[in-house]
Amino acid sequence: MAIPDYQSIMLPLLQLAGDQKDHAMREATTKLADQFGLDEQERKELLPSGKQAIFKNRVAWARTYLKKAELLESPKRGYFQITPRGLDTLSRHPEKITNTYLKEFPEFVAFQGGSNLIDDPTKNDDETPEEALENAYQQVNDSLSTELIQTIKNGSPEFFERLVVDLLLNMGYGGSRKEASQVIGKSGDEGIDGIIKEDRLGLDTIYIQAKRWENTVQRPDIQKFAGALQGHRAKKGVFITTSSYSTGARKFVEKIDSKVILIEGETLAKLMIEHNVGVSPVSTYEVKKIDLDYFDEN
Repeated sequence: MAIPDYQSIMLPLLQLAGDQKDHAMREATTKLADQFGLDEQERKELLPSGKQAIFKNRVAWARTYLKKAELLESPKRGYFQITPRGLDTLSRHPEKITNTYLKEFPEFVAFQGGSNLIDDPTKNDDETPEEALENAYQQVNDSLSTELIQTIKNGSPEFFERLVVDLLLNMGYGGSRKEASQVIGKSGDEGIDGIIKEDRLGLDTIYIQAKRWENTVQRPDIQKFAGALQGHRAKKGVFITTSSYSTGARKFVEKIDSKVILIEGETLAKLMIEHNVGVSPVSTYEVKKIDLDYFDEN
């Protein structure tokens, strides 16, 4: 089944604590995953940042919201237990606990910043705060990626080749900029636009082909590039395009001896954003959490 949203987790989490015992978050997360019938892939599916499992994040926020409504409390680090208010809530046998349900508790309203915020029709209550933040961040980057690719397409082929070299250098590949920018021929270059050392010691060389194209790159173009690698006795190559690759092109690189990496426009833009090529920061927001080690008196 699909991973439940954090509001759907609230009542099962409170019911789990209904035995009035201390419960470890790790144990509770596993029990709830079993209860919702999540498979291994669903349990491990990550937020866009790749730093936390989605289900674990939603269980944590379900606990946070229940704590803010004073239905749960934390007796010690990493544990939770039900409060008298929580037991009273269970005795009423609610069908579901949601943010709307929790509005009856003034502590929860204060936590949310007032009833106007809670009643905001534009707010997606299915998302945890981290999910909302990461999804907004992803939307900004998706828009930026589209703008980047269009800007690249409006530039010259020579500029695109320099851009590719800048990106590879920023990604940690070695050699000087002068060495990295070496162009092997112009017309009739046998499918090679440039070379770059794999590391600063120059233990191996990567050959580059950069195509500022609108149309899909087909298998013959990749075959030509692979043949050029063979002509230079090269084992590694990177083919970068502003467009995309056909299925035949992708299948071809899986069968040849040379290691050829295909980078299409969408991936190129994401790498440029990640490694700060052609983009600059506008704002920085730090998301912080409490440092439990600081408060550990043992």
